[in-house]
Amino acid sequence: MTKELFWLTLTAAMTAVLWVPYILDRILVRGTAGAMANPSPADKPQSAWAQRMIKAHENAIENLAVFATLVLVAKLAGVSTGATVLAAQLYFWARLAHVAVYTAGIPVLRTLAFAGGFVAQVIFILALLG
Repeated sequence: MTKELFWLTLTAAMTAVLWVPYILDRILVRGTAGAMANPSPADKPQSAWAQRMIKAHENAIENLAVFATLVLVAKLAGVSTGATVLAAQLYFWARLAHVAVYTAGIPVLRTLAFAGGFVAQVIFILALLG
């Protein structure tokens, strides 16, 4: 397994478990039966942090599609450089920071963390095209 694939695996694993904290909040707010029921406009709203974490998780999924594609194309093309390894590491840590600061409600840091993940994607694009 390449280092890029290792970091992709960690990123996918992180994204896969991001739902756990906000579902626990949903159980606390609505009860077990309410958390398992179909969504309804009458549902009690979740905690503000949980609502932000849901948005962060949705954003993580959207961006994972791009990042995973780039890493897999790089693997298929035989492209692995110090820059792509660094980009894969940067992506993981930037996305972890993004979830943490988004959930905490820190807007400027959220944007900077998002930008870090985007820079990592650009590094892969440049490595593949250039």
